[in-house]
Amino acid sequence: MSQIEKATSEDGTTIAYEAYGAGPVAVVVGGAFCDRGAFRDVAQAWGALGLTGVTYDRRGRGDSGDTHPYAVGREVEDLTAVIEAAGDSTSPAYVFGVSSGGALVIEAIAAGAPITKGSALEVPYRSEAWPPAPEDYIGTLERFEAAGDREGILRYFNNVVVGMPDEMVEGMKGTPMWEPMLSMTYTVKYDGLCLGGDDQGLPTETLSRVTVPFLSVCSSGTAMPWLHDSAGVLAEALPDGRAVELPGEFHQVPASVLAPALAEFYRS
Repeated sequence: MSQIEKATSEDGTTIAYEAYGAGPVAVVVGGAFCDRGAFRDVAQAWGALGLTGVTYDRRGRGDSGDTHPYAVGREVEDLTAVIEAAGDSTSPAYVFGVSSGGALVIEAIAAGAPITKGSALEVPYRSEAWPPAPEDYIGTLERFEAAGDREGILRYFNNVVVGMPDEMVEGMKGTPMWEPMLSMTYTVKYDGLCLGGDDQGLPTETLSRVTVPFLSVCSSGTAMPWLHDSAGVLAEALPDGRAVELPGEFHQVPASVLAPALAEFYRS
């Protein structure tokens, strides 16, 4: 395992990351409840493919700090700090976001972060095909947070947002994933804000500023058509977007398939 490296964001927040291999930087940005370990296999696979594969703890997660107040722009600065710390300013930089992490990648590119090409897996912007967004989503998360109810956030997110039956959530208790998930519950709001807050529709004005080539990925195993098809909807809305389906399971593609497909796109 790579040792933990540290980058310092513009507001002084320490951001922890791991880097594998050598070459142009390729960073993976996790979605809700994901720390840097969630996609370490992708970063390692990139490292074996001639890239510097990077995975990091977004603010409020793992070994990274969490300076308040939160703003999406601060996360853009975090990602920029990681790119600059892990890479070489003369080389291209590539970034891949998973689910709501893809919304952060889009925000970063639109804001002018030093990203040569972007990519994402099934960013859950809510198009007309989607079920309606939860009512007062951000406010509900903030009320749980004000009450110190981390388990309430975890249950609310999985029951209402993901649609997971409560017995499945209950089955997570006592497993190795439970405590790490509880520790990241307050950052679920950050993902919601990256997606647009309560609306979470396609941010057309932001997308118009994403002028770099962008690959929008979906998994063959994502059975929910509105989520699977979101990759094509996003690609169509981008100035230079293209969509691809890769073989995988629900809302995920194995690193052995994903990493080489992305590396080929980045080098094309």
